[in-house]
Amino acid sequence: MKIAVYCGSRSGSDPRFARAAEDLGAYFGNHGIDVVFGGGHVGLMGIVADAVLANGGKVYGVIPEHLRNRELAHGGLTKLFVVADMHERKAKMAELADGFVALPGGIGTLEEIFEAWTWAQLGFHHKPCALYNVDGFYDPLLAMVQRMEAVGFLKQEYINMLVLADTPEQLVDGFRRYRPPHEKWR
Repeated sequence: MKIAVYCGSRSGSDPRFARAAEDLGAYFGNHGIDVVFGGGHVGLMGIVADAVLANGGKVYGVIPEHLRNRELAHGGLTKLFVVADMHERKAKMAELADGFVALPGGIGTLEEIFEAWTWAQLGFHHKPCALYNVDGFYDPLLAMVQRMEAVGFLKQEYINMLVLADTPEQLVDGFRRYRPPHEKWR
């Protein structure tokens, strides 16, 4: 299994975020789960990658040339793909991954998981999407998603397609049990 991990290029102000990223990476490495990620050595991205590698796992990075040139690329990956831009990065990550998870992060993290979730809703792929809800980080977002459903912009079946987890075991179990809903426009 290869899981695309979207997360902060910063570590955040709460040490629990870094600890959770390290624990998740260690779990992946110890259980033969490969990681696909943005290719950077900074923030939670670097922490996850380092933990996977330190525990015998494989990590595949996908980084745009522009960011590699700013010396942000992780130097010790299993393989680093250098691409032209962010659109190509997301497409390559989607191609390589069997599922997608968002750890705590900023606007880039949200943009990436929302795109993967949207693609799943539209039937462009049938892979699971997850929120790794460290210390309730995504609770306000989940409240907003429920609001979207309450006012008629989103069906509950598309909310239910999100795997919600706060432990590595919950995440992997959710991915293994995942069954995609019917495509939105079918």
